[in-house]
Amino acid sequence: MSGVVVGIDGSAVARNAAAWAAGEAARRGCELRIVYADQTAQPVLTGITGLHWPQENANRVREQVRSWLDQAEAAAREFAGVRVVTASQPGTPEKVLIDESAEADLLVVGDRGFGGFAGLLAGSVAVKVVAHAWSSVVVVPDVGDPPRFPISGPVVAGVDDPFSAVPVLDRAFAIADGLGVTLRAVHAWEIVGLDLKWLRSRLPEGELAEVEQRFLADALAGGAERFPDVTVERVVRRGAAVPELLAQAADAQLVVVGAHGRGGVAGAHLGSTSHKLIHHAPCPLLIVRR
Repeated sequence: MSGVVVGIDGSAVARNAAAWAAGEAARRGCELRIVYADQTAQPVLTGITGLHWPQENANRVREQVRSWLDQAEAAAREFAGVRVVTASQPGTPEKVLIDESAEADLLVVGDRGFGGFAGLLAGSVAVKVVAHAWSSVVVVPDVGDPPRFPISGPVVAGVDDPFSAVPVLDRAFAIADGLGVTLRAVHAWEIVGLDLKWLRSRLPEGELAEVEQRFLADALAGGAERFPDVTVERVVRRGAAVPELLAQAADAQLVVVGAHGRGGVAGAHLGSTSHKLIHHAPCPLLIVRR
């Protein structure tokens, strides 16, 4: 299986996520798979726990889930040519969506959902899915129903270190080219006591700023050559990455970042910048995995 997978739970943010996923599947010309994680379908060890799930309740849940899947499918089919399949999978939201990501090109989730029993896309679930998914993930913010985030602004790419810059810019250039919009490449840098690169360099701040400008220019060179029709805006600022990215994303339709960034710890599941943006980005956020 490949294509775009989106998780739903019947909430407004999940419907927005499904609509965004359908548009992306249409742009890619691939299949859209709409998935609900049904925790009630998991086996219950009644002999040990003494719990029992009445069949009448189970039937009501199945009817509700089918209704949510049908609604999401109907909305997705408004995008011409999108191939849609739906599925209700037994298991917890985290497990179902992470398993789905193993064979997907892209996984789409809302940043939160109902919470509680039906909360497929509650904030903590979205963070866990992003941290452990095998594929790249888009997190769609809770911006109301219908969604109010921009749909015609630039694509913003957060460029951190050379390692993460390559996959982030590869994806950001391709998306900006496909949408026919500007790519705004943002690089925020700080002088921090434990940054060995700056400690070794001992360069004055002005020269460091020039170094960071050259870094971004070099990082953009390959993509600019492959996608000559994409207009590129370069933004280099001294300061923390998250506030700068949020400021530059105010009019954006998508923010693209890596799963890890400068100063990341080997084996860490999710960088701090990506983690913070999940909660605060004003538009859909794409976390790219290599």
